[in-house]
Amino acid sequence: MPESLTHKRRASCSPMSTFEPHPLLRNAHVATVAAAFWPRKLSRLPAATERLFEVEPGTRLLAKCHWQRDPQRHPTLVLIHGLEGSSESPYMLGIAEKGFASGFNILRMNQRNCGGTEHLTPTLYDAGLSEDYRAVLEELIERNGLSEIFFVGYSMGGNLVLKMAGELGPHAPRELRGISAVCPGLDLAASLDAIAQPHNFLYEWHFLFSYRRRLQRKAKLFPERYSAEGVSRWQRLREWDEAITAPASGYHGAADYYYRTSALRVVAGIRVPTLIITAQDDPIIPFSSFCDPGILDNPFITMIATQYGGHCGFISRYAGDERFWAELRVVEFCKQRLEMAEDSKMYKQEYVRMTFGRAGETSLGRRAATQGNTDFAGCRC
Repeated sequence: MPESLTHKRRASCSPMSTFEPHPLLRNAHVATVAAAFWPRKLSRLPAATERLFEVEPGTRLLAKCHWQRDPQRHPTLVLIHGLEGSSESPYMLGIAEKGFASGFNILRMNQRNCGGTEHLTPTLYDAGLSEDYRAVLEELIERNGLSEIFFVGYSMGGNLVLKMAGELGPHAPRELRGISAVCPGLDLAASLDAIAQPHNFLYEWHFLFSYRRRLQRKAKLFPERYSAEGVSRWQRLREWDEAITAPASGYHGAADYYYRTSALRVVAGIRVPTLIITAQDDPIIPFSSFCDPGILDNPFITMIATQYGGHCGFISRYAGDERFWAELRVVEFCKQRLEMAEDSKMYKQEYVRMTFGRAGETSLGRRAATQGNTDFAGCRC
């Protein structure tokens, strides 16, 4: 395997820093677990305010928000956690702190039922609810007047943001400036196959344990819809999805659920700048998922696949902001997209200024400006 595989198309911007794992964390499982317990300093992240987004009748999502002074004058990062995570997951707090220090408004979203929000919806949550985040995007544009919005997803959250972007395709609002996904589970069937391997039994046990507890809480809140009786009889995630997730969410079994909710079906349609970061040694997301032509042939997608990192780990050998390598790369990507957009705007204005009012040259200047914008849009960071 190469030390680091980076997929780029057309022109390139300043290269991103290469990932060098902590010398004690070259084992994928150790790196995965360590990321959940490694202490973080969050001194630059102020206290959050809470906000509810109604994404469909009777269902609300809770966001922990960190607003800059005069939010409309700042770009915004919307963060979405992974399976059985929450707005308080360490990586959510870590990237929030880095993003806020870089001048972004931050929204740490809780997916349905996560972060103690089971009472906010009668439904369960699943990996295909990309419409939830389209609703969040529309509200931030229409109600808050935000003009520069980025979505960042980890693991299952990465699948959700990629699926949202693929479904929007060329109709994505101009306010959606970019998408980032860290170790996205964009092929659910392949991920379930990986989790079912004997060496991954601890991950499967952890998820099943969380599922059971969550269903017990839902059964107390909505006894007319759910029953927690006999929840221990399902010993595999596929069994759980076949018996619980799929019928509760309107799918025709687990296979239909995995197919319809996987972003891999629609990534070829993505038409906004997108960064995917993954590790070739990820124990639960097979690297083969990222070799699909929908990713490799899409000029709007940049993919960085490091040799080491585990699942959403990426703990670097360096201290400071570089310690949690993927978090910093995502923030840099978003900042670079903003800088490139500003450069493109200035580039166009300069052509118009130089050619305005000069017979026979105005149209040439506009053509040149259009080409300039195309060149900037083709850059991949």
